[in-house]
Amino acid sequence: MNLSELGAFLKSRRDRIRPSDVGLPSGPRRRVPGLRRDEVAMLAGASTDYYTELERGGAQPSEQMLAALARALRLTRDERDHIYHLADRPLPAEGGPAAHVHPGMLDLLGRLTTTPAAVITDMHVTLVQNRLAVALLGPAVTTTGPEASFVHRWFTDPQARTLYPESDHDHHSRSFVADLRAAVARRSRGDQEASRLVAELERRSDEFARLWAHREVAVRRADRKRIVHPTLGVLELNCLNLFSEDGRQRLLWFTPAPGTDSVEKLELLAVLGTQDLRPGYDGRPEPSRPGTAEE
Repeated sequence: MNLSELGAFLKSRRDRIRPSDVGLPSGPRRRVPGLRRDEVAMLAGASTDYYTELERGGAQPSEQMLAALARALRLTRDERDHIYHLADRPLPAEGGPAAHVHPGMLDLLGRLTTTPAAVITDMHVTLVQNRLAVALLGPAVTTTGPEASFVHRWFTDPQARTLYPESDHDHHSRSFVADLRAAVARRSRGDQEASRLVAELERRSDEFARLWAHREVAVRRADRKRIVHPTLGVLELNCLNLFSEDGRQRLLWFTPAPGTDSVEKLELLAVLGTQDLRPGYDGRPEPSRPGTAEE
């Protein structure tokens, strides 16, 4: 463990990033060459005091915080691995929620400010999502293992299916399974994450087992979806995908279907954010939404 070197390395990465690189205004008067500490803290979901302590070498960040810092500072995979080694933390699982996201994909996600967008894995684990995706679909889950996959929750948790109208459920079930089969085949034989997910689903869901036995294969490159929002009702959206070179990750974004009222609803969503304005809603917490941007 070398926390003083970790702090120095974080500062060096902070100094090289321009605010515009991460979607922040430059402003006329900046006294630092790159990002300020408070800006990195905001991007990583930490307090300024805590991040300042990290740069001073006075704190050992958790694995989750290291993943957040890697994304905030647009670290390469080697740089990401370096900060884990300096903090004496194990590298995150390749397909888990803390998996590395290519800086270029993060940069593109940051530029999609007027439409819901996110980066997910081929196992349908949400890695990062923009503000509108959170407003549309809810925050990403923080669980690990098979439960982190939306496909797992789709077949094991009825709450996950409230995101779509019931009449669309059969279509999505077939689509999820066909896409998953293609993803499993792309991975090396014996891949533990993929085999564990499939085995768990076959054990817990008769519907999944039946569809898996059909051996249908179809990569989800684009789809028309009807998404149920608790305040705005049903939005009809096109879901588009951009794949990484190895197919392990995809950037997806939602656009309103032409000829529908979803254009106006998405504009309203940008204003509402995560507020819930349903009549009679008193602000008390309700059961969480599915919590993924994959859908």
